[in-house]
Amino acid sequence: MSYLPPLRSLEIFEAVGICGGISQAAKRLGVSPGAVSQQMKLLEESVGQSLTVKDGQRLRLNAAGQRFHEGCSEAFERLRAATAELERSKNPNNLFISALPSLLSKWLAPLVSGWQSEYPGLSVYLDGTHTEPSKADANGIDFRISYGEGMQDNSHTMELFRDCVIPACSPALLADPDAQIDVAEILNYPLLTIDWRPKFESPPSWPEWSAHHGVSGVVINNSRIFSLSSMAIQAAIESQGIVLAQYSMIKNDIDNGRLILPCRRAMPLPSSYYLSWNHSTFHKPQCRAFQRWLIARGREQRNFSDQLISDNLCDPVI
Repeated sequence: MSYLPPLRSLEIFEAVGICGGISQAAKRLGVSPGAVSQQMKLLEESVGQSLTVKDGQRLRLNAAGQRFHEGCSEAFERLRAATAELERSKNPNNLFISALPSLLSKWLAPLVSGWQSEYPGLSVYLDGTHTEPSKADANGIDFRISYGEGMQDNSHTMELFRDCVIPACSPALLADPDAQIDVAEILNYPLLTIDWRPKFESPPSWPEWSAHHGVSGVVINNSRIFSLSSMAIQAAIESQGIVLAQYSMIKNDIDNGRLILPCRRAMPLPSSYYLSWNHSTFHKPQCRAFQRWLIARGREQRNFSDQLISDNLCDPVI
């Protein structure tokens, strides 16, 4: 029979690792520092190993403690997710959507509010995460939007849309916001880059975009690099530079005047976004309605992106 340390000690240990010290963990948990220290001592006695080290007046995790904490945090996250799913199951009138963070915040969330208004009393849960749900975790998730090849192999998965990237910036960045800038001149401005690695193949880079539109051999040395598309787009809104952004994520900002397209030269992403669903998703009638609605929104977005790419084929490179 496997042995586990006391659950309360593990809970407090997780908080100490997250907060970086006894006092901070005590405040987070609403207990005294002495109670935290007592539980930490009990845990170290249970595992027969020291998990912390003195750092001046503070107590921090040692190497063994950090490794142990990673596993504990993952276990507690799974436990919290299972508990949250159990709570949601008490009310069948809900919908749980998991998606990549930037796509969720910049594309899906603004659209969902309009759809939800037609379903009073429906609770919609939006979870932005890069982590793909495992089969064990997927029971609480109705829909997942993912990116990349291979997702279409699942029998409960379909292509949602393929996006494109295009330069965008704040109108305040340019002397003449109405003028179109040629491909080579764009590279003279401060450039904002998006790099999704190591989790996903990154969207086209500035050199790739330039070569796609006839300017090869470009080397970018002064780019600012963001791991999240939404961060790079926000930097562009704040006039920090020109971002090579996914059109789905900037269309609202363009429509509202926060961003403009200084060079209408688009390039398709190497992969598509895919919609997956749980085997039990359609037991809830609102999920069928949501799937039909989302597929239509994906078709619209694909048409927007296809039109930008089609415009490139009709216009000469400037």
